[in-house]
Amino acid sequence: MSETKTPPLKGIKVIELGTLIAAPFCSRILAEFGAEVIKIESPEGGDQLRQWRKMYEGTSLWWYVQARNKKSVTVNLRSPEGQEIVRKLCADADIVVENFRPGALEKWNLGYEALAKINPRLIMVRLSGYGQSGPDRDKPGFGVIGESMGGMRYVTGYADRPPVRLGISIGDSIAALYGVIGAMMAVQHRHTSGRGQMVDVALYEAVFSLMESLVPEFDVLGFVRGRAGNALPGIVPSNTYPTQDGKFVIIGANNDAIFKRLMKAMNRADLADDAQLATNAGRVPRTAEIDGAIGAWTAAHDLDAVLAALDAVDVPAAKVYDVADIVNDAQYLARGMIEQHTLPDGKPVKLPGIVPKLSETPGGTEWIGPKLGEHTAEILRGLGYDEAAQQMLKSQGVI
Repeated sequence: MSETKTPPLKGIKVIELGTLIAAPFCSRILAEFGAEVIKIESPEGGDQLRQWRKMYEGTSLWWYVQARNKKSVTVNLRSPEGQEIVRKLCADADIVVENFRPGALEKWNLGYEALAKINPRLIMVRLSGYGQSGPDRDKPGFGVIGESMGGMRYVTGYADRPPVRLGISIGDSIAALYGVIGAMMAVQHRHTSGRGQMVDVALYEAVFSLMESLVPEFDVLGFVRGRAGNALPGIVPSNTYPTQDGKFVIIGANNDAIFKRLMKAMNRADLADDAQLATNAGRVPRTAEIDGAIGAWTAAHDLDAVLAALDAVDVPAAKVYDVADIVNDAQYLARGMIEQHTLPDGKPVKLPGIVPKLSETPGGTEWIGPKLGEHTAEILRGLGYDEAAQQMLKSQGVI
């Protein structure tokens, strides 16, 4: 973070009671902008994300991104002593972020009602598959379930094939973003009311909120939106097209003026000057014809030549980036979106940069994901547990 500018969430204390993706991603964003995030982990291995996907020297590389700027404290939440530690931490905390199944924290006397009695200003962000109420609240629900129930999976892929996954844990990540939005709204409300509140985010609802005109189109017209591959149905042209060198280019020329520029760049004056194609409404019935013409043109040229031609006439276009493209791209580098850090053994590692960009109070990476329990002694000392007390808790499996 900037040495001369105070990050916007400095002074905000966050307790993270979560594992894997949704809650940790939510608190990661808070940590990136200066909040003190104390991540509670099980003494027996910690967050499972430490062991997910690609590993280096026994730790997931994903971990170093997801847990940056956080303090790791080991606490056995199933022990009364561990629960008491969390209550002490929450006594002066601003926000608790959790993604246990509804009712789990209540069994340990760590639910919102119990903690709000200790700290009425506390805000609790609760992320779960189905939310804290309703007939499905007790069912287990991961991001993939939220993506399915929220309607996203049904519209993703090709019409003649089964629904497909987007390729990342998008359901969890969308819910996490809503968790951050809800937390900030609750902080603002607390400025005037002096009281905290509960932020209830259901994964399926977070996904559902992004489904555009899905509901009114069904309700008014009986239309069920389905899978359309790479096309943008009803908005023409916007698609993925092959190039001569076996690559692909994305072209979005659905604006009327842009469409005309594209056609002229393709030497298709007949289509550029066709009165029927002057508006999107006229282009939609001729989608196949237009896509065919664009695809034939792109297929006759290498990707770089296509992009150069389209850049010259201001037509939105891009290659389909893989990660190698990303980490070497001038735009990414110019905006600080590829950060350079060091793993515990000294190996250099690139991490994604911080979003969004704030002009006066930017976020940043102070440190990458910590070792399991790296900050336990420091935090417990601040709660009044001396070395002898900590050793006793450790011997009892509490920390």
